[in-house]
Amino acid sequence: MQRALTLAANGRFTTPPNPNVGAVVVKEGQVVGEGYHRQAGGPHAEVFALKQAGDLARGATCYVTLEPCSHYGRTPPCALALISAGVRRVVVAMLDPNPLVAGKGIQLLQDAGIVVETGLMQAEAVALNPGFLHKMQYHRPLVRLKLAASVDGAIALANGQSKWITGSAAREDVQLQRAECCAILSTAQTVLADDARLNVRSSAVTPLENGLQRQPLRVILDRQGLLTGTESLFQTGGDILLVHQAGLQLPEIITKEVNVQRIELPVTDQHRFDLDALLELLATKSINILWVEAGGQLASQFWNQQLIDELVLYQAPMLLGQQAHPMLQLPELSDISLAPRWQWLDVCKIGDDLRLIARIKGYK
Repeated sequence: MQRALTLAANGRFTTPPNPNVGAVVVKEGQVVGEGYHRQAGGPHAEVFALKQAGDLARGATCYVTLEPCSHYGRTPPCALALISAGVRRVVVAMLDPNPLVAGKGIQLLQDAGIVVETGLMQAEAVALNPGFLHKMQYHRPLVRLKLAASVDGAIALANGQSKWITGSAAREDVQLQRAECCAILSTAQTVLADDARLNVRSSAVTPLENGLQRQPLRVILDRQGLLTGTESLFQTGGDILLVHQAGLQLPEIITKEVNVQRIELPVTDQHRFDLDALLELLATKSINILWVEAGGQLASQFWNQQLIDELVLYQAPMLLGQQAHPMLQLPELSDISLAPRWQWLDVCKIGDDLRLIARIKGYK
């Protein structure tokens, strides 16, 4: 099962919005086949493992990190493939919460006389697919807020300069973090200020089978229609979802872009987009993990509305002073006990900077 988990992680850049899954076929104590789900729409992990095992799969045990699927989607059910191959026993790390599966895969196997065991290394299997599991449970994407700040919590100087607070190693790591997500959310102000492309461009990211990198959907909030369509954002590959308020007239160059989808979203009485409505919309577009990479205003709005599930903070060894822009604008608290507590998931050094990943406690 540990080998299956390791294999599953190989698909983290290419499988979204599908879960990462690994499978290993063992016969008489020897591994005879293994595989992992490589990209959405392609064969599942069990199919690769059974193909490699060939006739040796008959009477063997298959270890798989997620319950084999039982429904016809873009590929046939893996449970039927295991049955057809003559597997004697299947060990499953965790059940699939997808209502299309949810125990039905295991039932198919058991009805065919296959011995099924569940729960082996379940916690590790859960950790493989936080976004997939989160959306199944809460019906909205898992929101990761990315911030790059100084030790004193500033994201830019008073004059707006922010390039570069963190070093090149941290910025490369951001590319890998982006690549694991389904969508990247930012604002027109950030796009214009940084000429931001907000795409994935790293040789360390595993390409799709066609040799191209999978690009997350770029979701840009442009309430006032500031973008012209000539920005670098529109000159790079990948789809864009442009969010604006009703009645806004957009430049013709944008309306003719084939990779740009436009939607209207309600605006609150504070002249901001309704973020709850946005998350509900993104959930319908198969967005499991939403990477928020924007300025302090949008980050603060997410924070104050308790919509952040994980914080990814890159902290540089520098001080920018009291006049610098703070990373978040938070309401004043009357008591220390009212401050949200974080649960550290990971703390590591990347180049000269620190990367701190935290889950916000008490939001759910």
